[in-house]
Parts: sequence; structure tokens; C-alpha cells
Amino acid sequence: MKRLVPEARVAVAHGQMPPRELEEVMARFVRREIDVLVCTTIIESGLDIPSANTIIICRADRFGLSEIYQLRGRVGRGRVQAYAYLLVPSLSGLTEEARKRLKALMQFTELGSGFRLALSDLKIRGAGNLLGTTQSGHIAAVGYDLYLEILEKAVREMKGEKVEEVPEPEVKLGLPAYFPESYVPDVEQRLHLYRELSLVRNEEELARFREALRDRFGEPPPEGENLIRLTRLKILLRGLRILKLEARGTELVFHLGEETDFYARGVRKLAQTFRFVRLTPKGRLRVRVEGPLLEEALRACEILRDEILQKSRF
Repeated sequence: MKRLVPEARVAVAHGQMPPRELEEVMARFVRREIDVLVCTTIIESGLDIPSANTIIICRADRFGLSEIYQLRGRVGRGRVQAYAYLLVPSLSGLTEEARKRLKALMQFTELGSGFRLALSDLKIRGAGNLLGTTQSGHIAAVGYDLYLEILEKAVREMKGEKVEEVPEPEVKLGLPAYFPESYVPDVEQRLHLYRELSLVRNEEELARFREALRDRFGEPPPEGENLIRLTRLKILLRGLRILKLEARGTELVFHLGEETDFYARGVRKLAQTFRFVRLTPKGRLRVRVEGPLLEEALRACEILRDEILQKSRF
């Protein structure tokens, strides 16, 4: 019987082969004289073979994230659709780190995702010792986001740039503010959203976050909306150098910075909007409100911003 599909031409390549023999095998593969190349991780060493359209990686759970990323990049370098298959013995037998690595690879597949994969690898493995000369250990004690902030501050100081310390405001309004499980079922996705939201520093970034959130998960529930609006409130408080905001009954109490004279213009404007406004000698601004606390707090901060930030050295 005549064979309809020609027999595949197979060759083997590994690092223990003599250089000339290895070169010959790879040259034949490039010339398409070989259909299947069985090899070790030597293939990750920057080879550009546009005709290669499929790679099968055995025991992908034993490779590092960057290594699999390099191996996966050996295919799909031409115009032909390429495929990468990651083989593992069983999903139930994988370690937690292996699961995270494979999940990151499946999540970041678009062009230019190498940087995001590198950050994922950094978070999975740990970034090393912050204060010592060695780079062994983890940053779980301080947190990944704080590590990046400390690193950015140190780099700016070494460049001679002025690093301005902006106080992180504390907000106590007693409102439920979180992304419920019914809205974002996956725990890691919820944690990722919280991390993204914690890094938002202005209203433009917050608007982009809100738009992306709606696009992925739909309109947020009341608890999620509270969290987003509280983030906006913190942005306003941070710009005003207000240290703390708390609710006491029907009053909002703003704990101001040391230079309370700069708030005088804003206090006069607040007094035209709210029925009771008082600035105490201890730097407490008390505002009596009648509507929802979060809405009134945002309105008060907007008035302070418009009256103070545009007319003072803040």
C-alpha cells in the first residue's frame, strides 16, 4: 500500500555533540532537510528559524519562567501560525511555583509581553536581599510594591533628583470597599487588581483602571465602586497633604498637615457650601455633612483642591 504521508525526517541535537556535527544538524534543519528536531535546551540560544512552526516542551514544570519564554520564542518567527505545547505529568502534581509560572505563560502571550513576564518571575522567585550585598532571599517582609517604591526613590536620589515625601493618607469612613468573589471569582485576579489599584497615583490612571475593569468584568458592584471612589479620595487627600480623614457621626474630620495657614482660603470656601465648618488650633478641620459620607468627602476635597492647590505652593 502506498504511503500517503511521507515518513518524518528526525535528527537529534544536544550540547555534548562535537561542534561540527552539531552545526551540520542545525544547518540541515534550517535548510528544511529535517522535519523534526529532538534537542535539549540548547535550542534557546538565539536561533532564528522562520520555518519552525511547532515546539513541544517536555516537563515544562521543571523549567524557569524566562527559560520557557526563550524556548517558546524559537517558533513563530515567520509568517506561519506557530504553536507551543507545554507537557507536564499531571496538573495535580505540580508545585505552587510551577503552577504560577505556567499560568503566567498562558496569560501573557501578546507581542511585547516579555517585561510583564519578567516582573511575574520576579514576584514568584523573590527579588533578593534589600539591604545586604547578596541577592538571596525574598521580599515578602516588605512587599513587592514597597520594594519598587524604595528602589525608585534610591535611584532618583543617586541621580541627584529631589525626592519629595508625600504622606499616605489614612481614611476611616466605615464603608465596605472591596471586589467581591461574585464579581471577580479568581483569588489571584482579585489580588492583582488590588495591587494595580494601590499603584494608581492620579485621576487619569484611575480612569484607565476603571475602564479596563469594566471591560473585563462589567460594571462593579457597590463595594467595588466604593473602593474605586475611596482611591480617588486618597488621591485628592494626598495632593492636599492631608494626613487622615475620619467620620464621627455626621461630621468629617480632616487631620491637616503642620502648615494649617495654607488651608484658610479653602476653609472659607467650604463654609459657603456646608452649614458647619470649623478649623481647630490642633489642625483638625471639622465639616458637618448631611448626605452620604463618601460623596460629601469627595465634594469637600474638590473644593479644597480648587481653592488651595491653584493658589499656594502645594
